[in-house]
Amino acid sequence: MGGCNVVGRVLGSLGQGPEIRTACKAAGFGTEARHRLQPRASSKRSTPLENQPFRGLLQPENLSREQLVDLLRASVVDQKGKPGELTLLSVLPELSQSLGLGERELQVVRASGKETSGLVLLSSCPQTASRLQKFFTYSRRAQKPIATYWAVTDGIPVPSEGKIQAALKRECIDGLDLLTPQVVPVKPPSRKDILEGVKRTLSHYRVVATGSGCALVQLQPLTVFPSQLQVHMVLQLCPVLGDHRYSARVSTVLGQRFLLPAESTKPQRQVLDEALLRRLHLTPSQAAQLPLHLHLHCLHLPGARDTPVELLAPLPPYFSRTLQYLGLQQ
Repeated sequence: MGGCNVVGRVLGSLGQGPEIRTACKAAGFGTEARHRLQPRASSKRSTPLENQPFRGLLQPENLSREQLVDLLRASVVDQKGKPGELTLLSVLPELSQSLGLGERELQVVRASGKETSGLVLLSSCPQTASRLQKFFTYSRRAQKPIATYWAVTDGIPVPSEGKIQAALKRECIDGLDLLTPQVVPVKPPSRKDILEGVKRTLSHYRVVATGSGCALVQLQPLTVFPSQLQVHMVLQLCPVLGDHRYSARVSTVLGQRFLLPAESTKPQRQVLDEALLRRLHLTPSQAAQLPLHLHLHCLHLPGARDTPVELLAPLPPYFSRTLQYLGLQQ
């Protein structure tokens, strides 16, 4: 991609004409943009540092629209959101203006999920954005991973490396908000199921480190589906730490884990055993606010002469602290 620029710490300091811009966001909200750079602390804190159990986690309700643009990141609580909400898409016009892009508008090329931390890829060039989307589509069809995630799981996947295949669909469960359907497995899917929104999904995983009954897992999705990685890890009986939506599907009796029926299991705050809470230095009430430990760490983009460009996002401070407490070495 000729003329492609990757932003550093302060997007607004760049000149005219960048085609590609990357950002790194903490779970739930955007943080600074960086490429192989270490995170820095915010100059404004709403509470003392010692009272912040999850450093690096920003809350959208604590920022104004102007502060959001000043941070040069958007709320990734939801890319689209509801009318009037402060979201990634809602501030792109102002972000374009603050970067001096003139009539050119930024568009989202790639972004991690609602609660996931990591890279956000923006483009001010429609041709470049289209080329990247075609590259992503080609890579998926060729089963070449272009995104790598890090996850901390409650439990250790067995075997330590493999692939997870599952047919998934979005389904509204009784008593839940109809705007937030759940993702449930379907097996075996029929042709009718496929026509009705069931999708065959595939992810590769590899356990990188283990400790305290938890694991640091590398995940590479080869398909795209909402909450795919979270549901895949639940199917391995190892929910992602901080998964307050799907972790309730994993239950334990006499030390043995098993899956509860997805169709009848409602989301609830993840419950961690006392030993793990002690290792994490968390109270039960703090654990109920534990952010999802799923991080879009790396994206591979097409480069000159078929040499891929690798974009990396450092881990949020709370994620790194969890690795330290659990003795998980990358």
